[in-house]
Amino acid sequence: MHMTRLSQARRIFSGFAATIVLLGLAGCNLTITNLTPDVLRENPSQLYTISARVTPTSRQLDRSSLQVSVIIDSQDHPMKKSAETSDVYEFDYPLQRGQEGASYYFLVRFRSNSDTPSRTNEMYTDVHRFTVEHRYVLPLGASRGPVGARVNVVGGGFTPQDAVYLDTAAARTVFESANSLSFFVPPVDPDHNYNVAISGGGSTLSAGPFRADATGATVAPSSVTLRTGESQTITFTIPTAAPQGGLLLDVTTDVPESVIMPEIVVPEGATNVVITIRGGKPGAGALYLKGFGQGEITIPVSVSGQ
Repeated sequence: MHMTRLSQARRIFSGFAATIVLLGLAGCNLTITNLTPDVLRENPSQLYTISARVTPTSRQLDRSSLQVSVIIDSQDHPMKKSAETSDVYEFDYPLQRGQEGASYYFLVRFRSNSDTPSRTNEMYTDVHRFTVEHRYVLPLGASRGPVGARVNVVGGGFTPQDAVYLDTAAARTVFESANSLSFFVPPVDPDHNYNVAISGGGSTLSAGPFRADATGATVAPSSVTLRTGESQTITFTIPTAAPQGGLLLDVTTDVPESVIMPEIVVPEGATNVVITIRGGKPGAGALYLKGFGQGEITIPVSVSGQ
């Protein structure tokens, strides 16, 4: 059973899109299987491969006569045999700017050895459609790590407004490009699995699971006493070398007007970092290193007047 050109054209212009089908009807000489995914990820070349498997089912079919095409917008595009699989045919369709996808169908022309005189037969498929996905995320660069580790995220359609979450815990997010983000593992409870999600632009992408590992840390000195304007160094030490991108230490204080301190990152490959804090207004409180030890390390701080 073959579709006529007129009926096929009506299908296209009416905009009906069919699901992937396999034509294996009784009496037919071949089957045509659409191998093109419904959704293709955007790529810089803007070339999208449409592919089909054409399998002769009759010995009477003249295999050398096979001509496989894909019809897009009434244009006949000859398809080439795949270099890897003999019965797979491909065509790279250049999507124009502003297009979100394309509707298409396959046309196969062939001759049968039993036809006298020889004539060309045709077989059509139903209409298919693919769409282009502009925003997506690939598997994480790392599936586990300690609190503070920097983790790379690769995908497409990222914006500076995107934010990464481990379940509901917000992570410090660094926008690098439309295809790359990174985040620092926030001070979540260790030895748990979390779902990493990227939220922004009115959509949320799942980046997969991430396991936060437990690790220890020491701080020297264990307490700090300063005068206003006075400075002192503090050393933060972790048990293993900091991972690629460094290890961000989540250190906060309940007396921010009394303690003036920089961002604290253990450099990649190092096991410690030395920072300098300076006394501000008189006050007493503490520094809190989250995500280490039993979940938090406390360093008492006292700042007196000059």
